[in-house]
Amino acid sequence: MFDSLSAKLTGILDRLRKRGAISESDVDEALREVRVALLEADVALPVVKDFLARVRERAVGQDVIRSITPGQMVVKIVHDALVETLGGTEPTESAIRTGNPPAAILMVGLQGSGKTTTTAKLAARLEKRERKKTLMASLDVYRPAAQQQLAQLGQQTGIRVLAPVLGERPMAIAKRALDVARREAIDVVLLDTAGRLTIDDAMMTEAAEVRDTAKPVETLLVADAMTGQDAVNVARAFHERVKLSGIVLTRVDGDARGGAALSLRTVTGCPIKLIGTGEKLDALDAFDPRRVAGSILGMGDIVGLVEKASEVVAKEDAEKLAAKMMKGQFTLQDMADQFRQIRKMGNIEGLLGMLPGVAKVKNQLAAARVDDKMLARQEAIILSMTRAERREPRLLNASRRRRIASGSGTTVQDVNRLIKQFEQAAMMMKQAAKMGGRGLMGGRLPPGFGGPPSFGR
Repeated sequence: MFDSLSAKLTGILDRLRKRGAISESDVDEALREVRVALLEADVALPVVKDFLARVRERAVGQDVIRSITPGQMVVKIVHDALVETLGGTEPTESAIRTGNPPAAILMVGLQGSGKTTTTAKLAARLEKRERKKTLMASLDVYRPAAQQQLAQLGQQTGIRVLAPVLGERPMAIAKRALDVARREAIDVVLLDTAGRLTIDDAMMTEAAEVRDTAKPVETLLVADAMTGQDAVNVARAFHERVKLSGIVLTRVDGDARGGAALSLRTVTGCPIKLIGTGEKLDALDAFDPRRVAGSILGMGDIVGLVEKASEVVAKEDAEKLAAKMMKGQFTLQDMADQFRQIRKMGNIEGLLGMLPGVAKVKNQLAAARVDDKMLARQEAIILSMTRAERREPRLLNASRRRRIASGSGTTVQDVNRLIKQFEQAAMMMKQAAKMGGRGLMGGRLPPGFGGPPSFGR
């Protein structure tokens, strides 16, 4: 979502980094460019003015002028101001309050914002990460198949959904869901309210009535990041009528300009608590202002990358692989397992975006056609080999390579490239083993391990 804004801001700040000294006029010139970049990203004008005023006040101070690295100081100031604009340093991992069971969480928003899917994602997150027994209930009695959609999502996530009763009204559904939760010791009840294509009085009145009936510990607005400043207007309207406790921003993995995320907190006073980062039902992450600010400025999100890896890679499997590597026993099967784990962590473009400095080589990555299909092709090549061939690549003569290429739907050149890539990785493993592991972390990671493989067409 922040790609365009990130590219512009990093370009502006990189020029400041290269200067040995910075004057007030240098700061003003840079801030004029920052202003244009923020406005083009659809950030609200009052937010832009407040942001630039805070940055300028700090950037022209004596601390920057006397600093050994003034350019780096300005970058830090911009980073800190972004963090404040996005919500400060408030904790986010336990941002969703659950209170005393049964705790109700009210999901509100316009139709088409991803509210029902987000309800299922949040339920799955609460069950998996916080071990909360969860019940979902659809209060949308207007949209055709809305209740069936939530039921299907419940089947996919394995989370219980309140069975619909023909003709039951939203307030009655909310009461019945809470009654079921009390009887069956359910911790959290997620209430998916009805939306409309536009804000109207009937929708707001019903949401307020459900809120008064359920007395939720959280009232979360689900807003679509693709709508830009409209998302800010929607959030303001809902907050005035139903008093939001937080915002869930969806479709941040799209090509939205990012202005909504930078404006929502300042304009509404409501924190962004969660962000939808993909279509999969586990693609819902806590919103961390520091990590998002770092990502915007091209600093990456290593913490987020480690968290994704820890969710996919079991500790025991990692230890076994590390032991094999230290003995120089890395095989093609291990390489295929690495590809599979990387794909489970999410799309390649999103993962690469978490690495510091990747934005500067974005064009090269695009030219190398770095995508999930590339990893799938390389995995297919290895899976087209016999077990003996995976254990002993020396068996792969010319005729075997032609057979593997035919079986995987690739070319012999693709097979050769993968084998060369594996040989380079295996050689680095052996060198690391000889150095007692120091070489593994001291140098760059081998292709296919802990990061993307060497890229080629």
